[in-house]
Amino acid sequence: MLQTANDVWDWLENHTPAKIHPGLERMEHVLEELGHPERRLKVIHIAGTNGKGSVAAMLSSVLQEAGYSVGLFTSPELTHWSDRIRCNGEPIPESELVRWTEHLRPIIEKMEEPPTEFEFWTLIALCYFAYEATPWFVIMETGLGGRLDSTNVVYPLVSIITEIALDHMEFLGSTVSEIAEEKAGIIKSGVPVVTSTSNSEAMPVLQRVAREHNSKFYKIGKDFRVSKVQHDRNGQSFQFESKMLEADLRITLKGDHQLANAGAAIMAISILCQQYATIVELIHLKKGLAKATWPGRMEEINENPTILLDGAHNTSGVRALAETLRCQYTYERLFVVFAMMKEKEAEMIQPLLSLAHHIVATEVPNQQRSRTAGQLMDIILKQNPDQSVEAIASPEKALETVRAQAGPKDMIVIAGSLYLIAQIRPLFT
Repeated sequence: MLQTANDVWDWLENHTPAKIHPGLERMEHVLEELGHPERRLKVIHIAGTNGKGSVAAMLSSVLQEAGYSVGLFTSPELTHWSDRIRCNGEPIPESELVRWTEHLRPIIEKMEEPPTEFEFWTLIALCYFAYEATPWFVIMETGLGGRLDSTNVVYPLVSIITEIALDHMEFLGSTVSEIAEEKAGIIKSGVPVVTSTSNSEAMPVLQRVAREHNSKFYKIGKDFRVSKVQHDRNGQSFQFESKMLEADLRITLKGDHQLANAGAAIMAISILCQQYATIVELIHLKKGLAKATWPGRMEEINENPTILLDGAHNTSGVRALAETLRCQYTYERLFVVFAMMKEKEAEMIQPLLSLAHHIVATEVPNQQRSRTAGQLMDIILKQNPDQSVEAIASPEKALETVRAQAGPKDMIVIAGSLYLIAQIRPLFT
């Protein structure tokens, strides 16, 4: 009998493959055995290449401010495994992980093809939310894609699709339209869809799939707008406009991309109010948005010099990071600590090269998917032979190196992988 989280890890290692294996058959089999916990939940479902976690954080904060209990399922975790599954901000207790793993064990051990590790976490979340925590709303973000993602067993109140760009092409397709088709797989018949993507190649795909499912489609720039933006060191103020709401609002999350994410969250809240009798007053919206944070995304963790953590891990995300650095920050010199997974495009780091005074290429320990520091340095020099760059395998030593060189008016950015952020962030918290 399992008694601790360590017992669960040992069992997982022997019974659930860590590899990615898209498909819903395994999930559907286990859920049938469990009595379909997913059908008990009022879900807001989020897919997209970038921005899912930020939208989830803003939605959760606003709904909690309005007095609703909220379950949150996100990935990957930055500090502790329990961060993936939270209710009202509180992580799932170890005892509940053990309890629900014990429920799943006899089902999984009989299966010829057991669930993957991510599917296991999805099942734990669904059981915990449905049978123990019982929140009023559950916000779930996809792990990969949408159509065949393990979270796509839910029938949500509203679906949200954030920015779409090239990423995970070995699983989702080699073009933006192919990837959009996979993300659009979360659209369900008659369920309203909100999108914050600005990608002109993705938009026709999303609109077509929504039309095929008779789903009302809410598009940024048409059905809702974010305008009159003002930036300062502590956040961003803006005006939100739709047929349902006009309001002057503020978020602490940095970057223009977060304004689009905020717009999607607000539009989804408006739909919940209009179609599902959810009560969210303007004061709840203002306070909830202002309080919303999302660790590891444009997160300032140090001053003099400013040290910024950002989980940008694809070309679109790094481009958004570079644009934010260019437009919303002032500094004398920029130092960058960067890691990259093997499956990512080599050109991903390109937007930072013209900004960086010095780059330290590093790697993620105990992560087979990580490029080595030497490989990453070669990639950078191939793109810009004159770039000041060095390779240091240890993320901690890489950080020590740039901190020793940076002055109080300089800036240090750590980016390229959420696994790298997870390695560095505990040094400051």
